[in-house]
Amino acid sequence: MTTASYPSDSPHPSGSPSPADSPHPSYPEDLERPGLVRTGRSTFVRPIRPEDADRLVEFVGTLSRATLAYRSLGPVVRARDDVIRRGAHVDYLNELALVALAGDEIAGLVRYVRDPEEPEHAEVTFTIRDDHQSEGFGRLLLEHIAAAARARGIRVLEADVLADNARMINVFLGSGYRTEAGPPGQIIHFEIAVDPQAQAVARAERREQTAVRRSLKPLLEPRSVAVIGANRDPLTIGHEIVANLLRGGFAGRVFPVNPRAEQIAGARAYASVRDLPEPPDLALVAVRAEAVPGVVRECAEAGVKAVVVVSTGFGETGAEGRAGELELARFARASGMRLVGPNCMGVVNTTPSARLAATFSPALPTPGRVAMSSQSGPLGLAVLDYARRLRLGFSGFVSVGHAVDVSTDELLQWWEEDPGTSVILLHVETFGDPRRFARVARRIAPRKPIVAVHPGHADSAVDSLFAQSGVIRTRSLQELFDVALLLAHQPPPPGNRVAVITNAGGPAALTVGACAASGLCVPALGERTRQTLRPVLAPHAEVSNPIDLTPTATAAHYRQALDAALADDGIDAAVVLFMPPLADKPDEVASAILDAAAARPDKPVLASFLGGAGVADLLHRGDLVVPTYTFPEAAATSLGHAAAYQSWRSTPAGVVPDLAGVDTERARSLIASRAPGPVPAAVVAELLAAYGIAVRGDAPGPGSHAGPDAFLTVRADPVFGPVVAFGLTGDYADLMADVAHRVTPLSDRDAREMVRSLRVTPLLDGRAGGPGVDLAALEETVLRISAMVEDHPEIEALDLRPVRLLPPGDGVAVAHATIRLTDSTAAGGSS
Repeated sequence: MTTASYPSDSPHPSGSPSPADSPHPSYPEDLERPGLVRTGRSTFVRPIRPEDADRLVEFVGTLSRATLAYRSLGPVVRARDDVIRRGAHVDYLNELALVALAGDEIAGLVRYVRDPEEPEHAEVTFTIRDDHQSEGFGRLLLEHIAAAARARGIRVLEADVLADNARMINVFLGSGYRTEAGPPGQIIHFEIAVDPQAQAVARAERREQTAVRRSLKPLLEPRSVAVIGANRDPLTIGHEIVANLLRGGFAGRVFPVNPRAEQIAGARAYASVRDLPEPPDLALVAVRAEAVPGVVRECAEAGVKAVVVVSTGFGETGAEGRAGELELARFARASGMRLVGPNCMGVVNTTPSARLAATFSPALPTPGRVAMSSQSGPLGLAVLDYARRLRLGFSGFVSVGHAVDVSTDELLQWWEEDPGTSVILLHVETFGDPRRFARVARRIAPRKPIVAVHPGHADSAVDSLFAQSGVIRTRSLQELFDVALLLAHQPPPPGNRVAVITNAGGPAALTVGACAASGLCVPALGERTRQTLRPVLAPHAEVSNPIDLTPTATAAHYRQALDAALADDGIDAAVVLFMPPLADKPDEVASAILDAAAARPDKPVLASFLGGAGVADLLHRGDLVVPTYTFPEAAATSLGHAAAYQSWRSTPAGVVPDLAGVDTERARSLIASRAPGPVPAAVVAELLAAYGIAVRGDAPGPGSHAGPDAFLTVRADPVFGPVVAFGLTGDYADLMADVAHRVTPLSDRDAREMVRSLRVTPLLDGRAGGPGVDLAALEETVLRISAMVEDHPEIEALDLRPVRLLPPGDGVAVAHATIRLTDSTAAGGSS
């Protein structure tokens, strides 16, 4: 599947260096990326290197006459070896070639050469080895070359295709990019606009999701498993993995691998992977760190599809160990394997049709509807043990360790379509690709809650990423599981209004305070509810919320009070407190709570039986579970998270709007004419004007307009990309730290929530007195800034300060602005 003539025959653009003139071009490591083709096969995509010259000759030598004819657009002409070798020398700017690797061989190659007459155009050619032409390499390479070209100022890729080259034509037409095709004939000329169109992004996401799920199937639903480093000693990791697989109900074949054993945990052992009777889908590696690369290579040669490296001694040891694990991941990808780890504790799947306990954990989870990804191996041991004690069941658990290949966002895509998973938990220490994580999480969160714990306590970028994506961020593992316990067994509340039912006043007061701190309210009960409750309470007792049943309350009292509270249209959830020392028969009270919860399944019920041992067992009845907490504050915090999540889910999804008055080409030409560094004030004004933002040096000064002064800034975060910050100038930001952050690209919903998320919002919307400010104009300015930095990744920093906030209808006035540029290729754009 190819287009155009062999690219190394093309002349270099005039004015650009040839490979001979540029002996040390800057190799773009940012373009080295793992990839998945449509079939789920793993590959590694990277720029071509001079040392690939012989590999390139071998690649061309494998091509059939039909493929060569498509490449040459006519009669087959084999290029000389020296001409082919020159194709391995590019300058990575005006000429760029990317290769997709299958093992040590090239499976596919894409190349562009910039047009010297139209520098924003480039000729692109694709060549896919015959045995890989139906797997989706062409579409994958198009996505990669389009992103790389876009980052290098190329806006249109041009290709000539023979009319009967149906595969390549379908790649272009099905890409989602805007394409223009010439008139039908023997050769069709395509022009592909590589600006990221919504349709192209959507199709790329669908292709990615399909490929990810197919690639993870051998990992999470293998038909056979090998354990390399299996040991006869029951106290070793290798032995425990084999034992767990066998006693965990795995239906496939288990192959312990140990050259000095005949049998391990009752299963026949084999000397090496090469001696196995069949290539296993999955291999777990538990050997010394220095032996891991050789073992992984043996797995690749044997046809293993997925590898889990539980061994330690890699990235946690320093830079050398980190380099070793990254090389391990590159090799696995290029060999068509997926890799989990290193330094992990394995994989668990409790699905009845695919039971898998590929872990050394002594505590295996009970089946349930919660899935979890953890980036810490040792932590995973504690997690599974704690989950069993909570009676929190898991559908799946993956300890990704250092996550050099299989990532959190890929596991999200697996559990997205898993009918047995309803809640997803994440322990996240680092992000591989935060923007992809946000895109995937935002797609999943409206249907399945995602709850995450991240070790950073004051990380505005992480908070922003989670907030935009609908991810519930918790501050501790305890809080993570408290929230999971609620969402796994009860619905999110339709609102934030809570009824508190108690037999002791002190715990009720603590609960009310915790509710207020969690964004919940404890409102007055409706008149009908009060009338219903008066006979239940002590004579002359005041009916209020909290509903105090007094220490003499019986199970019947609890049932009547909870029924009445849940029937109140002004109540969205109930927290039930019970002090066992003050009343007898907690089992009867628990049964009454379960009966009331079953009668109103649309409103969540939570319980706290303070000091009661074994209460969690009492509040389980088949599939009906009322989550119980040792202390009521935990119940309130969990309910607050669930209410905020439901509010996010109920708000219409935002869109990235098309903005009027944007001149992208003008801005592009201005940026292209500037060197990296600060941009002169006059050029800054022109750049902002191209996006409909006027810089007015004569903007009204402080005290001459209705609102306070604000600032809008953008900083290129090395992990998250452009991060927009908004706040009021002066003490508001400096002393109160009242600043809102969001990660681009921003939707209209993101902009609206951002400018209204400050603690001083009542000052802006008029609730604090006065007319307020033009929030609509402020939101539009935020959206224009977001569009600008997304369109031009060369913008490293942007600062609008001060921004005069004017009365409603008068807009905003930018009094001063600065912009700093970075090198265009260093700015990336390969995601």
